[in-house]
Amino acid sequence: MAQLKSFFRKFSWLELLALGLMIAFLYPFLIVVLNASKTNIAITDNPIALPTDWLLFFRNVGNIVNDPNLNYFQALFNSVIITTFSLALIGISAAMAAWVLVRTKTRLSMTLFLFFVSGLVIPFQIVMLPIVELSRIIQQTVGIAWKDTHYAVIFAYMGFGAPLSVFLFHGFIKSIPIDIEEAAIIDGCSKPEVFFRVVFPILKPIFVTLLVLNGLWIWNDFLLPLIMIGTGGDTKTIPLAVANFAGAYVIQWNLLLTALVLSAIPVIILFLFAQKYIIKGMTSGAIK
Repeated sequence: MAQLKSFFRKFSWLELLALGLMIAFLYPFLIVVLNASKTNIAITDNPIALPTDWLLFFRNVGNIVNDPNLNYFQALFNSVIITTFSLALIGISAAMAAWVLVRTKTRLSMTLFLFFVSGLVIPFQIVMLPIVELSRIIQQTVGIAWKDTHYAVIFAYMGFGAPLSVFLFHGFIKSIPIDIEEAAIIDGCSKPEVFFRVVFPILKPIFVTLLVLNGLWIWNDFLLPLIMIGTGGDTKTIPLAVANFAGAYVIQWNLLLTALVLSAIPVIILFLFAQKYIIKGMTSGAIK
């Protein structure tokens, strides 16, 4: 009893609160992992019980991989392509836009910055129908295949990812002394060289932070790919493919939860490798 009291004395109430919040946040993920190693009947009977056969997880994985209707590897490839190109284009374009807005001290630059930031308060549901109509107009007038393509989704993600990215890049760039850029110009660097050889390397912490934030959003997003692609095409992403396990009358919980675990592994790996930059990137722009 004395050892238990000394153990609790070492922790403050704030640490105990953080521990409780950690358990609360990890509990749903733990339930998903446990039920991924069960049969569908076992899940419906007792979803919080421990699995009787942990190897059943690999059998569920085999059923997912071999399912011809799911086409898991094609969906995985589509998610990788869309997420990779979206992150690259969002990061580079937003960084360039924020740099120009910070270094250009005019009313127009401030107006444009406010225009970007205003995108943060616009709900996605408001622009759903305009996106569908715009896709139809582009496909009919320009004469190119737009809907159900990778670049249509990537283009949409660039627009929706720009407000937050420009906002965070803008705050970070203000903390970079302009003397560094002036010295590079004196040494003969052009404007593009100043950005890519001097400014862009300094943006690594905030760039990685946005890489993780936008990567989690794009990889797990369901609604935008559903509008732009649908669930029946060859360009469907992992979330759209996983939705096939939830039918109108029957839900294959074992395969659905196993597919969720598989889809979460890449973003968990990305977060583990980039976590040291996240807090640094979020707080560096707060102090000028």
